[in-house]
Amino acid sequence: MSKPAKPQGKSQDTGWRGSVDVWLDAAYAALKESGIDAVRVMPLAKQLGLSRTSFYWFFEDREQLLSALLSRWRDKNTGNLVYQCERYAESICEAILNVFECWLNPELFDSQFEFAVRSWAMQSAEVAAEIALADETRINVLTGMFRRFGYDEEAADVRARTIYLTQIGYISMNTDEDVVVRFRRIPQYVSVFTGKALKRRELDRFYGAFGYAETTPGVFEAF
Repeated sequence: MSKPAKPQGKSQDTGWRGSVDVWLDAAYAALKESGIDAVRVMPLAKQLGLSRTSFYWFFEDREQLLSALLSRWRDKNTGNLVYQCERYAESICEAILNVFECWLNPELFDSQFEFAVRSWAMQSAEVAAEIALADETRINVLTGMFRRFGYDEEAADVRARTIYLTQIGYISMNTDEDVVVRFRRIPQYVSVFTGKALKRRELDRFYGAFGYAETTPGVFEAF
C-alpha cells in the first residue's frame, strides 16, 4: 500500500498521524492479505510511513483496533445481508436474487474479509463466538425471508441453511469461480433453493443490474 499523502497545508513539523480510518483500512488490508498475525502496530506504522506513537492517538491498544475490525465485519457482511433479505421483492425468487447480490457485489459482502475473519476465529474463542452469533443472525433472517413468502417453519429453516451453508462453503474453500459461469448457474440455484422457477423478467432485471446479458436458455417460468 502506498504511503498516504499528507493533507495540503499541513506543515512537516506538525507530524501528521493519519486517522482512525487510515489505520483501520491498513489493518483491514493486512488481515485480508496475510491474516490476523499481520495486524500489528509496528508493521502497520511502517507500511503507512507513520510513527508507532501515532497509532495511540486513535486507539488505546491493538485490541481496540481488532475490535474495530470486527465491528466493520459485522456492519458490512452481516448488516448488508440482513438488509438484502428484508428488501422488497414480489416473489421468493426475486428475494433470493436480492440475496445473491451480496455474493456478486463485494461492496455489499466482502468474501475475502469473511474468509479472513473465519480464519482468525481458529485462533480466538472470542472471534469464534462472534462468528457463531453472525451465523445464527444470518440464518434467522434468511428463514424469515422464506416465511414471508409462505413457507412453513421447517421448510424455511432448511432452505435458509442450504443457501447460507452453500455460500459459506464457497468462501471457506476459497472457490475461484468464473463470474460468467456463476451467472449462468443462477437460474438453477434459485430453482434448487426455492423449489420454484424464475420468471424471465426477474432474471433479466437482475442481470441488467450487473450489466450481464444471458442468451443461453435456463429454468424459467413464463412471463
